[in-house]
Amino acid sequence: MEQPERSLSLTPAPQGAVEGEVINQNVYGAVRALAEQGESKKGIARQLGLDVKTVRTWLRRPWRAQTRRARGRQLDAWREFLQVRAPEVGFNAVVLTRELAERGYPGGYSALVKYIAAWRKAWRGDDVPTVRFETGPGEQAQVDWGSTALFLGETRVRVHLFTMVLGFSRRIFAKAYLSEGLDPLLDGHAAAFTHFGGRTQSILYDNPRTIVTDKDEAAGHVVWNATFKDRMDFYRVVPRLCRFYRAQTKGKVESGVKYIKRNALAGRRFRDLEELNAYLLTWCMNVADQRVHGTTHERPFARFERAEKLTPVDLRPPSPRERVVVRRVPADCFVAVETNRYPVPFEWAGRDVEVQILVGEIVIRNEPALPVRHERIEGCHQVARWRGTPRRLVKGPPATGGSPPRFDPVYPADLAEVQVRPLARYEEVMA
Repeated sequence: MEQPERSLSLTPAPQGAVEGEVINQNVYGAVRALAEQGESKKGIARQLGLDVKTVRTWLRRPWRAQTRRARGRQLDAWREFLQVRAPEVGFNAVVLTRELAERGYPGGYSALVKYIAAWRKAWRGDDVPTVRFETGPGEQAQVDWGSTALFLGETRVRVHLFTMVLGFSRRIFAKAYLSEGLDPLLDGHAAAFTHFGGRTQSILYDNPRTIVTDKDEAAGHVVWNATFKDRMDFYRVVPRLCRFYRAQTKGKVESGVKYIKRNALAGRRFRDLEELNAYLLTWCMNVADQRVHGTTHERPFARFERAEKLTPVDLRPPSPRERVVVRRVPADCFVAVETNRYPVPFEWAGRDVEVQILVGEIVIRNEPALPVRHERIEGCHQVARWRGTPRRLVKGPPATGGSPPRFDPVYPADLAEVQVRPLARYEEVMA
């Protein structure tokens, strides 16, 4: 007998369903439809992953919504204790599990985490509404770092993205570095001001050690990184800090960092860092500045041209940040600087040299010889290559033969040197 065509597109339930299982109305309809097509009860159970007894039950009765009986939870016995104790320990489930075990709780950590999850969310204020803070033209920018791993050539490298967003127009600038140190931070500001053609009155930051070394929010006391604060004073920018654990205060740049990683860098690879930064600059101008922003409903560049007024920065370049240290050249003539090693001429072995550490360059001086310059290495425990004229290894004078030892106690005495006397002495003895 030809079987009727079946057109049910249902996903079978997991095997091993138990008797009395609660099923939804779609499954009930599938059971009835298969039965009307002549399918056996066992065949229906096999196709839908139900127990055959469940199929028999629902073929005997019409559909009605089913509800499970509310079951008590094991932790309900300690509910009152948890409600008063959990806030005191910061909803630390490890501490609460240990304390409940002392009171007879036989369960585990995971069950407790689920039990107090709703209370913890309310206690942390995750659902507290946040007021959007908008700034006027030229008033404020926001700066933050983001990081992502991508391929530079054939090597997978983690790059750090200096990102600045103008608060009013939402124009964005990004530049990639190999670290988030102070030198990249200062260089990123200079590059951003050049790109935008000026600066805002203030800039909002998080609380990294490259910017602030100590902070007491209650007292309003901030100890700035001296080099960073000196550079901001040079630009006449007022730096401002987010409150601790309130990263959403600088939500504009947080969103900008995510936009760069998900839009500009998704699925991309580059030959080197220079190519990456050239691409980022083009992307900022042709993509990020030209899209219609979801909050302002304007193109950032058009909004910038219409109303954003930046303060021109001093045309004088800031004095280069530098450190000067003294190093003694070892026998292999590689001078150690910041865990990296830089070659110098062989003639300098054993001498004290002056090492000038600039933003992107290492200068090693040994007067009156010409200084040796190397590109500053980003990273640790690397060795720079010698790029000048081939170095000549200077050998010391060869050791001379000299006279043999005269007082070797092991050497036979009869082979010692014969004393030389004038002949007249012998004639006196014979007379």
